[in-house]
Amino acid sequence: MFEGVGVALVTLFTDDGELDAAATAELAAHLVDLGVNGVVVAGSTGEAFSLDRDERVRLLRAVREQVDVPVIAGTGQPSARQAVTLTKDACAEGADAVLALSPPGAVDMRPYYDAVRAAAGDTPVLAYHFPAVSPPGIPVRTLADLAVDGCKDSSGSADRLLDELDAWDKPLYVGSSALLALAGPLGCAGAILALANAEPERCVAAFAGDIKAQRGLSEAHRRAGSQFPRGIKQLTADRFGTSPVTRMG
Repeated sequence: MFEGVGVALVTLFTDDGELDAAATAELAAHLVDLGVNGVVVAGSTGEAFSLDRDERVRLLRAVREQVDVPVIAGTGQPSARQAVTLTKDACAEGADAVLALSPPGAVDMRPYYDAVRAAAGDTPVLAYHFPAVSPPGIPVRTLADLAVDGCKDSSGSADRLLDELDAWDKPLYVGSSALLALAGPLGCAGAILALANAEPERCVAAFAGDIKAQRGLSEAHRRAGSQFPRGIKQLTADRFGTSPVTRMG
């Protein structure tokens, strides 16, 4: 899929809350110019649950036209039926991979990911562990049983990251900008970060093991998580002059 730092792209809206796909794609292209190696659209940072099916397609098309790095579409939903529909749409539009958030309250994740895998065909599938948004998340012992090609872990847990690296040999992407200087040197394939919308250069440096860059991200890391997604939207607006309008939060 990709190695290095990817951005969990914010979705930009006009003042009246309409999708601004062109502005979002322009931001994505600028971030790629600054060193980002992959772009996730319609993920949790992109306020995915506020986007309808047509908006997701328009967003994916716009970003794919503007960047020359892998574009990954968020397709996770509370039910496998919903996730399958969005996965088929994303693959039909040429997504380089799909990112499927684990369903809330699930005891056995396998049927859900089997369905997403079947819908994706040859397109890679990333599992997405984010228990703060969709509890309980994916147990480490379950990863090996899932029909996926990699995993994004946004738990923010260093202990879990170590357990995953010991137990699993597929690409692992860290989702917390607090763990970059640990994740990169330990051998994670990459990172998929909200903070890369506003601090792409320092995120890249931190993932490469630059402790000074990691420490320098501390305040921005805290601000990005404040009143999510308002915090990261405002940080991005401060840096690049983009719209801070949100539909959620």
